[in-house]
Amino acid sequence: MQSSKIVAVLLCLFAFVAMASAGEKTPGMRQVYHVTFVEPVHVGNVLLPAGDYTIRHEMEGQDHYMVFQEHGKKGADVKVKCTLVPLEHKAVRNETIYSLNASNERVLAQMTFRGDTTKHVF
Repeated sequence: MQSSKIVAVLLCLFAFVAMASAGEKTPGMRQVYHVTFVEPVHVGNVLLPAGDYTIRHEMEGQDHYMVFQEHGKKGADVKVKCTLVPLEHKAVRNETIYSLNASNERVLAQMTFRGDTTKHVF
């Protein structure tokens, strides 16, 4: 009786680990993130308004894209190509780095997400 409980727990644990790893298509990062921009920001050639966004990863061959979708809006998604740069260790916090254009507007330069082993450079 005791051994059957242990086997059942181990099978459940194995199933959970298998499901979690099956969802990860790109090693070292999750597939979906949520981010809030407190000011408008240029992402690629599009100016995104301040707000909450869901970011999804897409791979096309060896090319990596991040797709930004504003919460509660039915506008077109913004798809931007980026480069994955390996980190020495897992990121300990979320980090977003911007540059400024000639009009003093924010331009998304790179994003790092806590727990990932890669950063995204635009």
